[in-house]
Amino acid sequence: MGNILLDTGAFVALLDKSEKNHERCVTFFKDFKGRLLTTEPVLTETIYLLGPSIRAQRTCIEFILKDGAILVPQSSQSLSRAAELLEKYRDIPMDFTDATLVVLAEETGINEVFTLDKKGFNAYRIHGKRFFKLWPE
Repeated sequence: MGNILLDTGAFVALLDKSEKNHERCVTFFKDFKGRLLTTEPVLTETIYLLGPSIRAQRTCIEFILKDGAILVPQSSQSLSRAAELLEKYRDIPMDFTDATLVVLAEETGINEVFTLDKKGFNAYRIHGKRFFKLWPE
């Protein structure tokens, strides 16, 4: 397994011991040998969902700083593409954070995502064609 994208739900579950998918996500992460890539909106959403505790927020930031995942910044082009995807998938609906991950998949060629959002990522397509492989199974 090479590089994969990191989505919010899996990120929260990885860091929050009280989350029902925590053990499942930790087990996957321990066995994973590639690199995780994520976006700034995923980091922001994860911090928000972990709650107002400075300790939880710090844990999330330190995960990135200690190379737990590579934080990929948005460009004007990626923001424009994310807006197109939001319109395309408005019926699902797609949120902005998911749109940034689909754009990152298109930019990097990575079609695997560490997510708990099976409904969304089973519907989204890379360049409108390619399916995502979802982890953990």
